[in-house]
Amino acid sequence: MGSQAFDGVRVVELAQWVFVPVAGALLADWGADVIRVERPDGDPYRGLATQRIGTDSNGVNLSIALANRGKRSVALDLRCEEGRNLLNQLLETADVFLTNLRPGALDRLGLGTEELSRRFPRLVYARGHGFGVRGPDADRAGYDSSAFWAQGGMAHVLTPPEREYPISQRGAMGDRNGAMALAFGVAGALLRRERTGQGSVVDVSLLATAMWTLSSDVLSALAGGQPRGVSGRGGSVNPLVGSYRTKDGRHIQLVFLQADRYWAEFCRLIGRADLVEDPRFAALRARGENREACVVELEAEFARRTFEEWKDLLARIDVPWAPVQAVEELLTDPQVIANDYIGEVELEGGGSYAMPTVPVQFDERPPALRRAPEHGEHTETVLLELGYSWEDIAGLKDAGAIV
Repeated sequence: MGSQAFDGVRVVELAQWVFVPVAGALLADWGADVIRVERPDGDPYRGLATQRIGTDSNGVNLSIALANRGKRSVALDLRCEEGRNLLNQLLETADVFLTNLRPGALDRLGLGTEELSRRFPRLVYARGHGFGVRGPDADRAGYDSSAFWAQGGMAHVLTPPEREYPISQRGAMGDRNGAMALAFGVAGALLRRERTGQGSVVDVSLLATAMWTLSSDVLSALAGGQPRGVSGRGGSVNPLVGSYRTKDGRHIQLVFLQADRYWAEFCRLIGRADLVEDPRFAALRARGENREACVVELEAEFARRTFEEWKDLLARIDVPWAPVQAVEELLTDPQVIANDYIGEVELEGGGSYAMPTVPVQFDERPPALRRAPEHGEHTETVLLELGYSWEDIAGLKDAGAIV
């Protein structure tokens, strides 16, 4: 693919689970040399069984593969002095330090922002955390289902009022959104360093990621509102924004934000030109005032045709809509295929596996996906690059500094 955006950039990643490691994977996708520092017993994420894509997959651990593709793995024991010295030597070669350890743990290891910024003024120090680096929760453990989904307001505002319990989030939603923001922050800090010669401290929290995702609702709350979950039926004011159930129990999402622009053509398309002349539905305000009656009419029409019939019909006019698809249907969606939104990872010994590509493309192409490293796979290679001999490496193994 030629030169990539982060060619020549070295990232030292001291992180585990999903949020920050995914940010490292995104940087690796676009050419960064990401050296993943794992503890002697490995990232606990390696042991997670979930949806038959983790340790329960009977094959490649796809959870680990997605979060760590394209990296190199070094296994160090930072509890001993030799291990900490090795990490410091790696940091001397680094452009970016990427971590999700909590502030207290980083300070105990001599890896706090003040210390590393003093020692390495050009270093981009990037932190991902649950709740922010100040305030009473700064040193509290945070996962996406707690900091992003629960405390960040997502569960509350997305749960329909008739439910007794909040809906559950899907796996690592906050983590992967936060990772995109953190990778963006790293890219901005590297650009700033190119212009000024100075490193930066970059912070992204899962709590802030949730608030950014819910910006419209946060704005409503700032204006005195109380945003709450709603059902998808027919929209809250505009009946032409919402989901409608088809004859075979599927759903079509209408997004006619400029409802008056599309109403007449839509009515004629479905064989209901009479609705155009009906004074209850003649314009946006009238349809809002008579919302229930309009929704009843539309629900009856959608119930007359199947999901596939509606897709074929709506494809004939230029209006904003979409089928409500199951995730497995994405795998054969022509748009997904045409844009290479799913890529293949080729294995050295033959075979391959598929996974989503990063949403960002350069020059209309996704990055070539590479496999994730095994635990400590590159420890010896990286130490040799740092100038260690095989005798030195054997001594470090005997001391328990490396695996």
